[in-house]
Amino acid sequence: MISFFKKKKIIPHIKLNGVIGNVGKFKQGIDFAGQEEIIKKAFSIKKALAVAISINSPGGSPVQSHLIHDFIRHQAKKNKKKVIIFAEDVAASGGYLIACAGDEIYANQSSIVGSIGVIYSSFGFKDLIEKIGVQRRVYTAGKNKSSLDPFMEEKQEDIERLKNIQLDLHKDFIEVVEKSRSAKLKKDTGIELFSGEFWSGRKSKELGLIDGIGNADQILREKFGDDVVIKKFEKSKGWLAKKLSSSESYADQAISVLEERSIWQRYGF
Repeated sequence: MISFFKKKKIIPHIKLNGVIGNVGKFKQGIDFAGQEEIIKKAFSIKKALAVAISINSPGGSPVQSHLIHDFIRHQAKKNKKKVIIFAEDVAASGGYLIACAGDEIYANQSSIVGSIGVIYSSFGFKDLIEKIGVQRRVYTAGKNKSSLDPFMEEKQEDIERLKNIQLDLHKDFIEVVEKSRSAKLKKDTGIELFSGEFWSGRKSKELGLIDGIGNADQILREKFGDDVVIKKFEKSKGWLAKKLSSSESYADQAISVLEERSIWQRYGF
């Protein structure tokens, strides 16, 4: 009878998987609106000894990354819970920014971690449309409304304006990392941590970007015992989203897949 009344040791385990932001026609990515209730429920479990979060993301929207990071920290402070983060295949760019919401970060030795930088990519079609005899006609109120139009000549002033925005976003990212990792970062290795480069989990530990090597089940049982109950929280795809997705055209599906894959493939996945 004693064991029946024994308090269970519970660890809520949130799973964040995918590109960050509203990617594709039906917004399959990780965003704040889709994760808010899950995060809130996980932190609301009073008996929880800590909250674990697994991240498998190559990044995406800086805004959504900040919103999720800040909400995790808010819930951790409000509910007085320790946050333990686990990087799976990838915790890069915005994925790593979210990881910095953790009091501790772990990864597999082969995980891809880091990419502390900001990227914008596009195409230039000006020569192509001239070659096929197409004229581009753009009318704006406001001289900068057509900045970086891929069908027009690139302007240096547009590039500089975009670069300044990127520098602001990069500065914000660096501040989050430095606040989270503080004295843990190894800045005397000769490696520039904030260049946008990414590393294996093993190298990330050497650089102080993570605290250790190991998976969620292993680390949580080492910390809290083999009898710990790991309660999983993960956003499920609703019936309506499944129904709409099944009716999506092959062209739309292909575009959505290519859009997401282009982000994953920066890291070899």
